[in-house]
Amino acid sequence: MKQTWRDLLFLHWKVDPDMLQTTLPKGLQVDTFENEAWVGIVPFFMDNIRPSFLPPVPGLSWFLETNVRTYVFDEDGNSGVWFYSLDANQRVAAALGKALFRLPYRYEKITATYGVSTVVPMPIGTTAKSESWIDYRYAGNQFVYRKESQESLHLAEPGTLEFFLFERYLLFAEGKDGLKIGQVYHTPYQICEAKCENVETDLFAKFSLEDPGKSPDLMHFSPGVQVDVFGLSERFA
Repeated sequence: MKQTWRDLLFLHWKVDPDMLQTTLPKGLQVDTFENEAWVGIVPFFMDNIRPSFLPPVPGLSWFLETNVRTYVFDEDGNSGVWFYSLDANQRVAAALGKALFRLPYRYEKITATYGVSTVVPMPIGTTAKSESWIDYRYAGNQFVYRKESQESLHLAEPGTLEFFLFERYLLFAEGKDGLKIGQVYHTPYQICEAKCENVETDLFAKFSLEDPGKSPDLMHFSPGVQVDVFGLSERFA
C-alpha cells in the first residue's frame, strides 16, 4: 500500500521493562535503550491511503489515527514496533487495517483543528512571528501541540535514543496462526522537539500498562513521510 503520514506528534514515556514484558505476546522481547523501555502515543494524519495500483478514494483515503506502541525484537533479532492499539476515525479504514494486517485497529471519534496562536512578542523594528498549532482530540484526550521552527528539523543520529525510537521499519502482528512480521519503507523522519499541552495518560490503563503519572519524557514533531507498506510474513528476509 501507499500512504502518507503527516504532522505527527510523538509522545514517549520511560516504563519498567519487566512490567512491559508481561503485556507482550510469546516470541517478542522488550527492546531497551541503555536498559530503559519506552511506550509511545502517536497522534497523526493519514493521507492518500491506497493500494499501490489504485488512486486514492475520497472519504476513505484520508483520516486521523492515534497509536499506542512500544519497541520490541523477535527471536531472530529483528527489531520493530508492537502496537497496543491503532485507532482511526474512519470505520472502513479501521476494519480493513484489522483484516488485512491483523493490527488492533478500532474506530474511534477523533477530531483535529489547525490554528495560529497569539503573536509572539518581538523586539521593536523586527517582523512579528506567530506559532501554528494543532488541537487534536481523541477518546477524551486532548493534545494541543506546536512544532518548533523548521530550522530545528533534523535526522536522528545513529546510536542515539532518537534513532532507537524513530528508525523502525518493521512491525509485528499476532493472529490465530501465530506472530507475523510486516515491513514499511520511508525516508528517515525529519524531527524536532514539540511543545504539547493537555497530555492525558489514561490510555495506559486500557492496555494493562502502569500509568506513568507524569508528562511525557520526550515530545517530538515530524512534518511527515511518504510510506510504502508491505504484506505480512512469518519471517523477515
